[in-house]
Amino acid sequence: MKKLCFFFLVLLNLPLFAQDFSDKITLVLHGGAGTITRANMSPEQEKAYKTVLNSALEKGYAVLKNGGTSVQAVEATIHVMEDSPLFNAGKGAVFTNEGKNELDASVMEGKTLKAGAVAGVTTIKNPISAAIAVMEKSEHVMMAGAGAEKFAKQQGITIVDPAYFHTEARYKALIKAKEADKTELDHNSREEQKVKAAPKTGLQRDEEVIFTEGRKFGTVGCVALDKFGNLAAGTSTGGMTNKKYGRIGDAPIIGAGTYANNATCAVSATGHGEYFIRSVVAYDISALMEYKGMPLKEAANEVVKKLVKRGGEGGIISLDRDGNIAMPFNSEGMYRGYIKNDGTREVLIYKD
Repeated sequence: MKKLCFFFLVLLNLPLFAQDFSDKITLVLHGGAGTITRANMSPEQEKAYKTVLNSALEKGYAVLKNGGTSVQAVEATIHVMEDSPLFNAGKGAVFTNEGKNELDASVMEGKTLKAGAVAGVTTIKNPISAAIAVMEKSEHVMMAGAGAEKFAKQQGITIVDPAYFHTEARYKALIKAKEADKTELDHNSREEQKVKAAPKTGLQRDEEVIFTEGRKFGTVGCVALDKFGNLAAGTSTGGMTNKKYGRIGDAPIIGAGTYANNATCAVSATGHGEYFIRSVVAYDISALMEYKGMPLKEAANEVVKKLVKRGGEGGIISLDRDGNIAMPFNSEGMYRGYIKNDGTREVLIYKD
């Protein structure tokens, strides 16, 4: 009799264990922060960026609407930006001092707190997929260099010749950085570039669009909430122009550039990585929510405010389990956007 009563109690409480979050599914993305102003942005450039950002939003959100997981949505979203030369990730990655494109990426899921990352890879077409493979198919959290590439190949992830990542605009930026003996955060100030638009941008395949932009951190990222109530975060980057000695930034470091916890929030960062690492930015937002009971927006604003005091520039996107969004940044602009189940949708670039 006791067993029967227990069985009925479980049935009565089943909805508590299988709560449906379909009315809260949300996806947020960023494509980098920095000196991004209307004065530096041509109409053609703005259109190109918004086209890719909207395409990425739609791709990821379609995964959520069709019942996919937050990790799958993050992967689909970031793929679009990794495949576009407009961003410093994948195809558009910047060059190191040695003339290479070295890529970093990470992912974390909020339900289990599992995470995966790759760093310093040069042949993986979509590093975010390799990071997911590390999380799901290995006992490790981070793999680097040749070992990460070998593992990715074993998992059937697309491997390309390093020449795939070469874009003329990024290479010219390296030459200028070397001449000035500087390490640049994605772009020189007000640098004029010519970039061949990728097919997915909505522009003609062979059309050249002139981009005039200020210093920008073109790291890409995404946070998502799925119908199962699970959060996930992912970040992908090419790092810094003219970076030396195997430098790794915050993007592949869990707690610095990426973090997700169902109990608090999911975060993806973009900016000067050294400062984000020292401040453990992504985890700090989660910690303020967990230990101080701060709402997401207050916690995110507090952490970005502290970053300013420490000299760091950049921003974050974040999302909690109730579908609340926060996207603070301390630079002049940040490519960002979100889409919610109620149809609310925005793609934003400037501070004002």
